[in-house]
Amino acid sequence: MRAETPLPLTLAEHLELARELRASNVRLRELCKLIVTVYGPNNQAAFTFQKVAETMERLCNDMQAQAAQDYPGYPIDNLYT
Repeated sequence: MRAETPLPLTLAEHLELARELRASNVRLRELCKLIVTVYGPNNQAAFTFQKVAETMERLCNDMQAQAAQDYPGYPIDNLYT
């Protein structure tokens, strides 16, 4: 059951999650580039990799906005991005 008032991630949790997501984002982009190079941009797998990479980028941006909302005034610019 969900609490009515959600508790935000702690600053330490945001820092850890940001580190993991940034690393995952970099690796996903590398793999995407490899698949597009090997199979071409019109390949279904390459297309899906590109969409997943775009979605990961959107997730990082959304988490950046959430961290800013959770900790206004803290120097968290580019934490997730």
